[in-house]
Amino acid sequence: MSVSPPAAPKADERGTPPLAGGASRAAGLVVGVGLLVLATLLSLAVGALPVSLTQVITAFTDFAGTDAHVAVRELRLPRTLVGIAVGAALGVAGTVIQGVTRNPLADPGILGIEAGAAFAVVTSIYVLGITSVSGYAWFALLGAAVAAVVVYTLGASGRAAASPVTLALAGAAVAALLTALTSAMALLDSGTLDAFRFWVVGSLAGRDLEMLAGAAPFLVVGVVLALLSGRALNALALGEDVARALGQRVPLSRGLAAVGIVCCAGGAVSVAGPIGFVGLTVPHAARALVGPDYRWVLPYSMLIGPILLLVADVVGRVLVRPGELQVGIVMAAIGAPVFIALIRRGRLVQL
Repeated sequence: MSVSPPAAPKADERGTPPLAGGASRAAGLVVGVGLLVLATLLSLAVGALPVSLTQVITAFTDFAGTDAHVAVRELRLPRTLVGIAVGAALGVAGTVIQGVTRNPLADPGILGIEAGAAFAVVTSIYVLGITSVSGYAWFALLGAAVAAVVVYTLGASGRAAASPVTLALAGAAVAALLTALTSAMALLDSGTLDAFRFWVVGSLAGRDLEMLAGAAPFLVVGVVLALLSGRALNALALGEDVARALGQRVPLSRGLAAVGIVCCAGGAVSVAGPIGFVGLTVPHAARALVGPDYRWVLPYSMLIGPILLLVADVVGRVLVRPGELQVGIVMAAIGAPVFIALIRRGRLVQL
């Protein structure tokens, strides 16, 4: 069974991408920033209490203490900022992990990295009684790193090198095991269960700026390392031998990229819980716009990720108003069909 890896940075046989020139790609980034601003305004305005865009603006320029102003500043603003940070982190993490593994089906959720971070967080709550993000963020990073190593080891344990399908299967198996262990610990202790239920489905609701501040250093480090890995990922996409010939230190490049993935995924999970499919869908959307050059794919992913996550969060608030669906559930509903479509487009063959 095989599936084609992401395309190497060369001329696309399907033709040039929609934004082929450097100026067009730069203009596309400006458009992306505009769309992110629009998604941010929607996130601040839409909810159980409808708020007009005028009220959103006056909540910051002329705060009057009304219900609308309080909802915007104290509830929706922290939620929106968390969505921007988590979406950007998961978007670039998915892009880097697909580039490093040359696996178009990879993302931190599918490869078990998010499940590893969640397992480590719940273990720290159950065993050590840690309940703050600043306290268990380190455990999230450790869990994400260990899960990544285990999945890659299992995926490469056969006679051949790790393939996209073996990595996906290994990730699914590890994620299922860790999810079962995480659920078992949560059921053994009511306090752990309460903390676990708070974020296990993946949500932006109830998150505050203090939680974001606890994970911010890891998210910043992860995103910076990811953005700096564009040239190395371009070389790795051509094969290890070519990358070495181009002067790349392959182990170092992969190591720095792995640190970026772990920081992004671990930090995101520590704040918002495991949110799947963002890292899967965002890189494909970015490559459809700018082609396979990771120097452009990464910044586009950093914009598309939060746009997608904020829009999914808004959709979750609208569908079952006055209640809401958690963003992790909405992303699963969006991502599962995309995952199936990618498998079909990858022309998987039977064993």
